[in-house]
Amino acid sequence: MNDTSAMDRLVEDFLVYLRHERGQSKNTHDTYASLLNRFVRWAATQSIGDWKQVQFNDLTRFLEHERKRELDREPEDSPKRLTSESVYLQIAALRAFYRFAENEKFVEKNPAELLSLPKRWKRLPKALTNDEIDQVLKRPAVFDPSASCVQAALELAYASGLRISELCNLRLEQLHLDSGFVTVIGKGNKERVVPVGKTAVNALNEYLNAARSKLVTTKSPANVFLTKRGRPFRREIMWQYLRRRLNGAGIQRNITPHMLRHSFATHLLENGADLRVIQEMLGHAQINTTEIYTHVAGSRLREVHRRFHPRAKLKGAD
Repeated sequence: MNDTSAMDRLVEDFLVYLRHERGQSKNTHDTYASLLNRFVRWAATQSIGDWKQVQFNDLTRFLEHERKRELDREPEDSPKRLTSESVYLQIAALRAFYRFAENEKFVEKNPAELLSLPKRWKRLPKALTNDEIDQVLKRPAVFDPSASCVQAALELAYASGLRISELCNLRLEQLHLDSGFVTVIGKGNKERVVPVGKTAVNALNEYLNAARSKLVTTKSPANVFLTKRGRPFRREIMWQYLRRRLNGAGIQRNITPHMLRHSFATHLLENGADLRVIQEMLGHAQINTTEIYTHVAGSRLREVHRRFHPRAKLKGAD
C-alpha cells in the first residue's frame, strides 16, 4: 500500500500558505482542501505516492475520472455528473497548488501548467424586484428575538450588499450606526467601508437594543448576529434562516445565497449609481466582476421599454 502522507503534508503546506500568506478566505481554503484531497485519494489507487511522480497524463486521467464519476449525494443510477463549473474549480486548484510547489522547489516541474481551464459561462446574477424586496422585508407577525435577528440581517444584506459569510462574521465593533456605515472584512481579509440606510439602521438598533441580549449567553462572542443558542451563525445555517423568509414571502424562483447582494447592486445601478462606487461597496477586486450587473440592468430596461413604449412592438404582436 502506498504511503500518501508526503502528498498530504504538501497539501497542508499549501493550505497554510493560502490562509496566512495569501490571506484567502476560509471558504477558498476549504474548497481547495477538498479538491486536492480528492486527487490524493485517487492517486493512491493509481500507485502514485509522491507529487513528483505525477505526470500531465495523470492529471488528465484524473479529470476524466472526475467528469464521469457518480455524484456523492445522488442515487447510484442517477445520470447526473460533475458540472463544468466543478471541473473548472478542480483544475484551478491543481494549477494553484503546483505553482506553489514549483516556486517553493518542492517539485522540479509543473505538469498542471498545460491544463487549460474550460470556458466559464457568465451566469447573470438573479435579483429580486422592488415588490419582492418589499415582501421579503415585511415585518413578520411573530417577532421574537430570533425573528428580530433575521430581520436585521435581511435589512443589512439588502442595504449594504454584504455576503452571507460577511454577515456571519460581522462583529459589534464593526458597526458605526450613528454615522451610518459598517466596516466589513471581505475576501482576502480586505477591509471596506459600506454605507447603511436608515431602514437597516433602525432594524439593527431595534435588534441590538431589544433582542440580542435575549440571545446572548456567557459563551457568546461579539458577533452581531447570534443563533437561538447564542452562538455565531455558520454560513449554511444563516442561509437556511434567510431562505425561509424568502420562501415565506412567496418567492417562487430558484433562490441563491447571493440574491440579496445581487439585488443591492442591480437596484443601485438601475437608479444611476456609478459602477466604480458599486465595485467599492461590493468589495470586488476587479471592475469586470462588477460589470456583469450592467447586463442585468440592461435587460430590465429593455423589458420595460418593450412593455410600455407605444412603438416598441409591431402592431398585432403579443
